[in-house]
Formats: sequence, structure tokens, C-alpha cells
Amino acid sequence: MIEQNLTTKFGTFEKEPLWQMIARRLMTLLKEKQLKAGDKLPPERELAAMMQVSRPSLREGLRALSMMNVLEIRQGDGTYVSSLDPELLVEQLSLVLALDDSTLLQLFEARKILEVGIIGLAAKRITAENITELKANLARSEQAVADPAAFLEVDVDLHKKITEIAQNPILTRIFDSVNHLARASRTRTTELDGIREQSLADHQAIVAALEAKDSEAAQAAMLQHLNNVQAKLVASLPKMSGE
Repeated sequence: MIEQNLTTKFGTFEKEPLWQMIARRLMTLLKEKQLKAGDKLPPERELAAMMQVSRPSLREGLRALSMMNVLEIRQGDGTYVSSLDPELLVEQLSLVLALDDSTLLQLFEARKILEVGIIGLAAKRITAENITELKANLARSEQAVADPAAFLEVDVDLHKKITEIAQNPILTRIFDSVNHLARASRTRTTELDGIREQSLADHQAIVAALEAKDSEAAQAAMLQHLNNVQAKLVASLPKMSGE
């Protein structure tokens, strides 16, 4: 009885499945650039011997990475590192966001910090040519408002263009990382009732503030835009909107 109480108090540790450790090791090799897009992995028997693991465990680890579009298993040819194209990998991010609503809200927190700061810089550095490009984007948005897929592409393009206008390579890199998740979330939010019309109006206010080179107004417009999208999202999540 005493031993059982101690177990309850201190908890126990679950041993991580071998296939997960194999997958993690291969991901580390990718991060360290020891494996690159298009590389062919050694044959299964050789790779299992190199990693000193069983072939069934290795096979399970490879299959997991294949489901994530990190690896491509070609029957009769072998296993290759995929193109690692962000568009390919983001499909799995969509699944993560679909399964965990709290991740979506954390994403909006990150976007508010990042994009509101970025647009403040963009307002100071914007050119007449940039304004012309943004207005062309608004025109495309109006034409695509009835088409969720088309509107998504124009939406992504507008936010990316604003980041480029800010002319800060470090912020651009950070934005690109966050934008992969943001794109995945947009496939969900763009379908919500009224969201495209609201976003179009928000984008018009954003571009107007940028044209006036008013940093404070541009930041306020971007924050309002993200708040509007988040509000629509939360309203669509019964279990979260009731909190």
C-alpha cells in the first residue's frame, strides 16, 4: 500500500517507443543538413544495421515521416527525403491546427505581435509603387470574395507583400516561419461565413493607412483585422466560445 501511494505521488515514466526515437533522429539529421531534399536513404536492411534497430521499428519510423511528407517511400526504388516544399509540409500543419484549437489562438497571439510590428515599419518605408501593388491586390480580393480558395491566395499575398515592404530580412524570415502555420489556419478561417467580406474591408483600411504613411493607424488597422478574424474563429468553436 505504501509503495502504491508513492507511485501515485511521484508518477511513472513511459518509455518512448523506438520508432519515435528513430523518426526524431532522422529529423535531427535533416536539421543539421546531413540529409537534404532529394537524398536517398540507405536500403532498409543497411539503415537498420547502421542505427542498430530492428527493421520493423525502422519501418514504422519511416512510415511516420512519410505521413508527414518528410520522406517519400517509392515501392521497388527505396526511401527518399521529400522536396521539403513548405506547401507540402503545411498539409500536416493543417492537421495539427484541426486537432488542437488552442494552437490556433496561440498563432493569433504570435501574429499580433509580429505583424503589427512589421506594418509599423512598412508604413515608414512604403513607396508609390508599393501602394499600386497593394491596390491591385485589393482589386483581386474583390473579384475573389466569393471563392474561398482564390481569396486565400490573395490574402496570403497581401500579408507577405507588407512584410517585404518593411525591408527587414530578419523579420521576413520569422514571418515566413509563422506564415506556414498562418496559411494552414487560413484554410479553416477563410470558409467561415462573412469572413472574406470582413477581411476585404479590413485590408482596405490597412492599405489606406499605409498610403497615408501613418504607422499608428496602420498598426491599429492590422490589429483590428486580426482581432476580427480571431473573433469569427472563436465564435465557430462551441467549446471555446462558451468559456
